[in-house]
Amino acid sequence: MRVIVTGGAGFVGSHLVDSLLKDGNEVLAVDNFYTGHKNNIAQHLDNPNFELIRHDVSLPLFVEADFIMNLACPASPVHYQRFPVQTIKTSVLGAINMLGLAKRTGATILQASTSEVYGDPEISPQTESYWGNVNPIGIRSCYDEGKRAAESLFFDYQRQYGTKIKVARIFNTYGPRMDLHDGRVVSNFIFQALTGKPLTVYGDGSQTRSFCFVSDLVDGLVRLSKSREGFAGPVNLGNPNEFTMIQLAEKVIELTNSNSSLVFESLPGDDPKLRQPDISIARAELGWEPQIQLVEGLKKTISDFEARL
Repeated sequence: MRVIVTGGAGFVGSHLVDSLLKDGNEVLAVDNFYTGHKNNIAQHLDNPNFELIRHDVSLPLFVEADFIMNLACPASPVHYQRFPVQTIKTSVLGAINMLGLAKRTGATILQASTSEVYGDPEISPQTESYWGNVNPIGIRSCYDEGKRAAESLFFDYQRQYGTKIKVARIFNTYGPRMDLHDGRVVSNFIFQALTGKPLTVYGDGSQTRSFCFVSDLVDGLVRLSKSREGFAGPVNLGNPNEFTMIQLAEKVIELTNSNSSLVFESLPGDDPKLRQPDISIARAELGWEPQIQLVEGLKKTISDFEARL
């Protein structure tokens, strides 16, 4: 197939490009390089089945495609809070432009949504039927509300135009190629531990996250792209094993043999206290669940960070 991957030079997008090319697809990676890096996809530049263009999805794109994977959007609070207006434009205008492209070409389109649509949840684990507990005007709303609006657009295009859609709600993902200064907790802890700095824990460290290794996530996205016609989702993709920030920090220190200590700072605004996916639908519809657990995934990620440092 001719597959477009927006955000194709990003952390997750580049791993998805690897998988799609391995499966024999023609891939067009689209990226404006705000958070993506050419180094992530440099190994494919001589591949005749691969093409790369610099483009911002908030502007229309006129190409041909059989399938569109819409991953374009900064996902780290450090990046999306720096340019909040551009972030929500990427989610909303990007969704409109890519859905318009899918409508014109007859392509199926997959939206990389996020667990952030659940906000600071009042139930745990979070199921796809949960509508969330969100702050529409907070410092994270450019990302949270942008993704929620994008989901609305996807299902409206399906209802109004019959557009073939798939929607994945991605939970915390980590692995090789994460930006060293990504600003999210796994990359922060590993970078700080490897450079001998104290690990910064926000709040009291009791807030939880569920960490999915990037290869597992990509497998879930590919399975969703191949799922039965008529199944649109949304479907949670994440690792249901939950860890506190203290547990994660201690594990990173152990695996890096670091002498780093912990320092505690105030919890950022609207930072969710719980994050754990219910993946019952992913198991039933996709036959999917994560294979790589935290220790194995952290070892792979630490090795990658060490090589780049």
